[in-house]
Amino acid sequence: MRPLHSLALSLMLMSGAFSTAAVAQDAKAGEGKAQLCIGCHGIVGYQASFPEIHKVPKLAGQNAPYIVAALAAYKKGERLHPSMRGIAATLSDQDMADLAAFYEAQGKGIAPVPAGAPQKAPTPRVAELLKKANCASCHGENFNTPISPSYPKISGQHADYLYVALKAYQVDGNPLVGRKNPIMGGMARQYTHAELKEMAAYIGSLPGSLGTVAQPSLR
Repeated sequence: MRPLHSLALSLMLMSGAFSTAAVAQDAKAGEGKAQLCIGCHGIVGYQASFPEIHKVPKLAGQNAPYIVAALAAYKKGERLHPSMRGIAATLSDQDMADLAAFYEAQGKGIAPVPAGAPQKAPTPRVAELLKKANCASCHGENFNTPISPSYPKISGQHADYLYVALKAYQVDGNPLVGRKNPIMGGMARQYTHAELKEMAAYIGSLPGSLGTVAQPSLR
C-alpha cells in the first residue's frame, strides 16, 4: 500500500492537472483581463497591509497551472483573503486560464535558474528546518523546479510574502485569514513563526525566475 502522504500528493497532482487541461489559455486575452490585477501585482515593490504589511507576490514567470489553482482556491473559499476572494469570485474558468497564461508568459525575459542544488547553501539550522518538511520533494531542490506545474516556484519570491503565506496554513477558525490545504497545513504546523521566517528568508534570498513586470500605465 502506498504511504498516505504519497497518495494524497498524487491525488493533488491529478486534480491540478485535470482542472486546467479543459480550458484553452489565451495570454493576449489575459493581458486585457489583468487590469483587475495590475494595481497590486503590476507595481514593483508594492506592499499590502492585510493581514500584515508584506509585499504582494511576484507573478511574472509563475507556473500557469499553479496560478489557476490558487485563484480557484480563493473563489471556493479554500484560501481566505477578502480582496483576493472578492476578485476571484468574479472570474470564470476561462478568465483564470487567460490570466495565468499572461503572467506565466511575462517570465520569458527573466533569466532561468539552473536545476540542481541551490547556488546559495543554507545554514545548517535552516537546512534542518527545510529537511524536516522535505520542502524540496515538491518544490524542487533549488525551489524553482516543482515536481508539478500545479505547485509554485518559490525561490526568489518575496520573503515577507512567503512568511505570511506559510503562517496562513496554520490558521483555523478565522473567517478572513487562512489556507486550507491538508499537505501544506501539515507541513507548516510543524514550525514556530520564527522558524517559518527563517526558511522564508533563505528561500526568498535565492536566485529565482519570478518577477514583477510594471505595466505601461503604471510606469
